[in-house]
Amino acid sequence: MVKDKFSAEAYNQAGKDFLPGHLGIVIKAMAQGEVRAELPVVPHLMAPNGFLHAGSVVTLADTCCGYGCVAHLPDGASGFTTIELKSNHLGTAREGVIQCVATAVHLGRTTQVWDATVSQNGKTIALFRCTQMVLFPKK
Repeated sequence: MVKDKFSAEAYNQAGKDFLPGHLGIVIKAMAQGEVRAELPVVPHLMAPNGFLHAGSVVTLADTCCGYGCVAHLPDGASGFTTIELKSNHLGTAREGVIQCVATAVHLGRTTQVWDATVSQNGKTIALFRCTQMVLFPKK
């Protein structure tokens, strides 16, 4: 778990050896009910057709929502697991940097719901919704 729950750098360090770090996701800001991140569009994130792979976009959004969930876990929780995610892809990118803003929709004791918008230069690329189940240690 991340000790400083609203430190962007703490999440970047925690994810550096895992999928977010390997893809190049950079958390830019963490706040109450919000996570902001970006991802450079580089060749290994592309599909063979030359467009940004949908999985790259989903991973950026899912990472933001997951980190947001961790930052907002209720007292006594040990973690979370994703129980549903959905994405609508409205555009793509071939170069540059894409941004993601995830916002909390529901911060309950047993579930959380987060929405994320992935964009580039103000143009929405994807809309994303993630539902997480909050986990507690077994007694």
